Amino acid sequence: MLGIGDVASAVAHRLWTAGSLVVIVSEPWPTVTRRGMAFADAVFDGYAVLEGVVARRVETKGEVEALWEERRAIPILVRRDPLEAVEELAPRVLVDARMRKHAAVQPHLCGRARLTVGLGPGFVAGEQVDVAIETSWEELGRIRWEGANRPHAGEPRAIAGVQRERYVYAPMSGLWRTERQLGESVVAGEPVARLVGANGEEMGIVAPIAGLIRGLTRDGVPVEQGMKVLEIDPRGLGGQWRGIGERPRRIAEGVVEAVQLAETALRSG
Repeated sequence: MLGIGDVASAVAHRLWTAGSLVVIVSEPWPTVTRRGMAFADAVFDGYAVLEGVVARRVETKGEVEALWEERRAIPILVRRDPLEAVEELAPRVLVDARMRKHAAVQPHLCGRARLTVGLGPGFVAGEQVDVAIETSWEELGRIRWEGANRPHAGEPRAIAGVQRERYVYAPMSGLWRTERQLGESVVAGEPVARLVGANGEEMGIVAPIAGLIRGLTRDGVPVEQGMKVLEIDPRGLGGQWRGIGERPRRIAEGVVEAVQLAETALRSG
């Protein structure tokens, strides 16, 4: 599994609970905001729990295999180049759930595993991957054995009538610093974090609307200009900031169905 955001974590969780041996490959400094809905904090803290499933950071292939034998936790292997880890692990199934929806070109993964799966915009089944899984709300979780997923377009799905206004994107590159926590309530304009630039310049980040902190980049993570760093749920205490969300869950179901269909086809000849 490439990626450790909320979608990747939901897919890993679903495959693991279905009985598969799963390993998540993460970059060293994931900029995941919805950390309560993902395994991302395991990269920093050594472990994380998502809906009863534990994930633990490991450093070697041997540690991955040891956790598989115990089946007590999903291993998270941290690598600067995720595709190098693919060569090292030689997986039966490879899922790219990094959700790089703005990438000009998605990686060519066919041949790197018996079955390759690409999630989201830019993946074409039969070209970069064997099967593509749709991540847009219009066709959420659809399995494509040929053809392209929908291109990235439009506004995010509204929550309580609020779309993109609930997000904050990094106004400059720098080191993200915050003392706030996921699940805290904020009012519009309330200070939440600051960005420290390469030359020491600082820029304050405030809550764009009132609500609950649903997504928040981990303190101390370097971010690039334009990256999503903060999300506010306008529903306040009734909002969701932890657990698997509806969209990741439905995408995960599509991935599991595709893997099961492919495995059945391989066994039947």
